[in-house]
Amino acid sequence: MANEEDDPIIQEIDVFLARSLLEKLYLFQYPIRPASMTYDDVTHLSAKIKPKQQKVELEMAIDTLNPNYCRSKGEQIALNVDGTCTDETSTYSSKLMDKQTFCSSQAANNVSRYAAAVYKKGELHLTPLHGILQLRPSFTYLDKADAKHREREAANEGGDSSQDEAEDDVKQITVRFSRPETEQARQRRVQSYEFLQKRQAEEHWVHLHYYGLKDSRSEHERQYLFSQGHGLAENTELIKSPSEYLMMLMPPSIEEENDKPVAPSNVLSMAQLRTLPLADQIKILMKNVKVMPFANLMSLLGSGTDSTAVLRCIQQVAMLVQGNWVVKSDVLYPKDTSSPHSGVPAEVLCRGRDFVMWKFTQDRWVVRKEVAAVTKLCPEDVKDFLEHMSVARINKGWEFMLPYDEDFVKKHPDIVQRQHMLWMGIQAKLEKVYNLLKEHLTPKKQEAQSAHPLLVSGEQRVNMAKAKVKQNYGQLEKEFQKQKAEMKSNDTSAKMDVSNIRIKEEPVSDEEPMDTSAYEGMNNGIVNGLHAEDSADSLNGHLPGGCIDRVAQELKAFVSSTFKKQFVLTLSELKRLFNLHLASLPPGHTLFSGISDKMLQDMVLDTGCKQILVPFPPQTAASPDELKVYALWEAGDTYDQHRQVLLEIFSKNYRVRRNVIQNQLSQECGEDLNKQEVDRVLKDCCVSYGGMWYLKGTVQS
Repeated sequence: MANEEDDPIIQEIDVFLARSLLEKLYLFQYPIRPASMTYDDVTHLSAKIKPKQQKVELEMAIDTLNPNYCRSKGEQIALNVDGTCTDETSTYSSKLMDKQTFCSSQAANNVSRYAAAVYKKGELHLTPLHGILQLRPSFTYLDKADAKHREREAANEGGDSSQDEAEDDVKQITVRFSRPETEQARQRRVQSYEFLQKRQAEEHWVHLHYYGLKDSRSEHERQYLFSQGHGLAENTELIKSPSEYLMMLMPPSIEEENDKPVAPSNVLSMAQLRTLPLADQIKILMKNVKVMPFANLMSLLGSGTDSTAVLRCIQQVAMLVQGNWVVKSDVLYPKDTSSPHSGVPAEVLCRGRDFVMWKFTQDRWVVRKEVAAVTKLCPEDVKDFLEHMSVARINKGWEFMLPYDEDFVKKHPDIVQRQHMLWMGIQAKLEKVYNLLKEHLTPKKQEAQSAHPLLVSGEQRVNMAKAKVKQNYGQLEKEFQKQKAEMKSNDTSAKMDVSNIRIKEEPVSDEEPMDTSAYEGMNNGIVNGLHAEDSADSLNGHLPGGCIDRVAQELKAFVSSTFKKQFVLTLSELKRLFNLHLASLPPGHTLFSGISDKMLQDMVLDTGCKQILVPFPPQTAASPDELKVYALWEAGDTYDQHRQVLLEIFSKNYRVRRNVIQNQLSQECGEDLNKQEVDRVLKDCCVSYGGMWYLKGTVQS
């Protein structure tokens, strides 16, 4: 208490965290200069940076009029570097050393504990530093002087030698061919000092503009050192508990961390793993295991882990295949990486692996040659994909390594449905990229397996569905009573009897369901872990009148909002967007009751859209859904007439040049449109490819 009274608190200062220059602020440490000369007086001639290496090079002018400057020495250095001739390549064009170059080096590897502080009006504003660079004089001009000296000596020696000595006899040489480089030799070469120096030299310099201390632009940038918002939400990093604040002030020493035994990079410590956030735990486990049932994942995460939180996190890093979780391709192949076998970029690898995963959602067996023929990847990459999730069987192909997890599918039908919608979107992308044929989309018939018979007949499906109805009789009766109470006000509604409920064995119309249902002809009866009988309840069952109205309203809202954003869509693209929309909806939403192609197309026409009969070329490879083009006819803005003229043009032409469109718009609308107006109309409805304009979604590459 006595010490506190002797050292009272004089002032409390509010501390704010400025984010505007986060990961952009560097601290430059210049060499010590005479006290009479500040860096504000120095003229910066040029500045350049290599961002990846965080390397900076500054060129500063030397005051040659200073009494401490030795002019004779400066002239001698310029003569040694450039020689007697002066041209554009000369380092010192004034024949005097009038500038000096400074190169940077990192002063500290970890700068997370450093920040730049500005005190203003009783407030302290902190901006974390992204790097601390020390600038030291560069003497590369001496290397240039040595090179000039060696060139002069070589020229003198060449002049003294006779012509006879220059004409040497023809000598026999031996040609040797280098061996193919092994993987170990390649890794040693990549880690060598020469290779790293070469990579650093290959990075191009980015030239910068230097602004002085008193420049208006410097003053503008200096304002970013102050926090833009003073609310608590902007400075949550500064609000810490006493224990966290103490840990920040006194972090564990590096020596203590180094004393811990270091495990191999491919070995996970479960004790260390469970100290990480749940999302990171799941990502690390899936990245190492690659394929895992949900029950095994829960056992690895330990008791007390919330299964709902795990389901939310697992969908960020994995996809559902036959009821099991398989790690996503972009987790294994991050951006800006490449194949260790062929050097193919990560984007192409992800696309090829997604194709393999999608094939396993269609069948338990995949043929390696078929994958290689479609993806056009090298055999080593294809083998890696297959080894991640399957096992090779002699004379049969590759079989998915885990059995179908029926328990998970029954317990989590909403997750299964959402994953199915995501796979439909991936399938649409793969069809466009690989130009998949019908034989690729339809699973091949396999011989019946004695151990696990997967073939389910139509009669068995009906019997299983009837049994399921009987089991859920009580729930159906409650739903029926609720629907009956809602429909009393409707005199035209028909009375229903629960005892008369039957499973439809044949469709009542020729209308085909949209691609949100299971594919036909699948020999294992599953689509991404979804049994055919599980989806029959919603697609084959009759919907009550009130439910139909709600479905129509939801579908109309989706179609209207989509066309107001896109203006022109093919049926294929509209179905893809609808599948993504379904995947974002909560479980049990009314749109999951089943939407057919015909319902979707009728709703498009009801919302004021029209079908544009685009004259596609005869040799087009577009699918029937891609040939159906719909456009919003009236959006209620000033460009309706212009868009209608544009759509009329494309109803007669598959592709059109811009000048033809502009002339037609001027003639029909009776006014000269400027470039901005034409660009606006073209942006709404068209895309440019190879100097021609096409309606959206109709370009055939």
